[in-house]
Amino acid sequence: MAHPRVTLDQWNALVAVVEAGGYARAAEQLSRSQSSVTYAVQQIQAQLGVQVFELEGRKARLTPTGEQLYQRARYLVAEAAALESASACLSLGWEAELRLAVEVIYPNRRLFDCLERFGQSAEHTRVEVVEAVLGHRSSLLEEGGIDIAIYGTVPTGYEGQHLMRVRFLLVAHPDHPLHRLDRAVTLRDLRQHRHLVVRETSPQRGHEPAVQTPRRWTVSHISTSIEAARGGHGFAWLPEELIRQDLDAGRLKPLPMRRGGERFADLYLVFGDREGAGPAAQRLAEILLANARGAG
Repeated sequence: MAHPRVTLDQWNALVAVVEAGGYARAAEQLSRSQSSVTYAVQQIQAQLGVQVFELEGRKARLTPTGEQLYQRARYLVAEAAALESASACLSLGWEAELRLAVEVIYPNRRLFDCLERFGQSAEHTRVEVVEAVLGHRSSLLEEGGIDIAIYGTVPTGYEGQHLMRVRFLLVAHPDHPLHRLDRAVTLRDLRQHRHLVVRETSPQRGHEPAVQTPRRWTVSHISTSIEAARGGHGFAWLPEELIRQDLDAGRLKPLPMRRGGERFADLYLVFGDREGAGPAAQRLAEILLANARGAG
């Protein structure tokens, strides 16, 4: 690979001159002499054989070539600064990447809020989110591929901390026949209609659905069940927090059950390796816990 003829210091000088509006102000911002800044820009022109500035009256402005060089130099200087910042974080032991396994009933709104706040503390740590399926929980942890998990149970051999309780409501579209009974709904009523079930992530946690109905659609993701219920294709147990907007907008409505119109499921915070968790993993765990407790 050819060795660059222009140094990062020279590109930095060019960016400073353009953004400061002149050599004198650029020199002041860089804490350098004006002559050294001028020389750096002259070296760029000499090394590349281009004209960066041209006079317009008493003022110098970028040539079309100079404009292109400035735009790319600005990106180069910013990347160099980011690299130094990332190196400083990594030298302190902050992980370059985290993998977070999340049970699909954990609200995305909370997840995004937590990741946004985490990014303010560890902007150079990449985060990969793995949407968890019940049957793969232990294997993901045992393979060492997950740093933190939000699971509905704590796998054997791991420590878990209670994170939050999720409330499920039995709902259907407002125009669903069950809502037109004009009385309390019973289990016998439910058996006459289609049940929308999410495989392995329903409140029953992998057991057979409590409502035994011959008419059933089984899907693999909670969002599919929500969309089907919203479209009037059946009734479903759904996390209240995930369907709050649909409830408020009247797209979904809780069924007036005679008994048992709500259920609950607990979520736990689990470390893949609690003792070996780095500062980034610990920070993310703190944020997730604070969010669940209403403090973050």
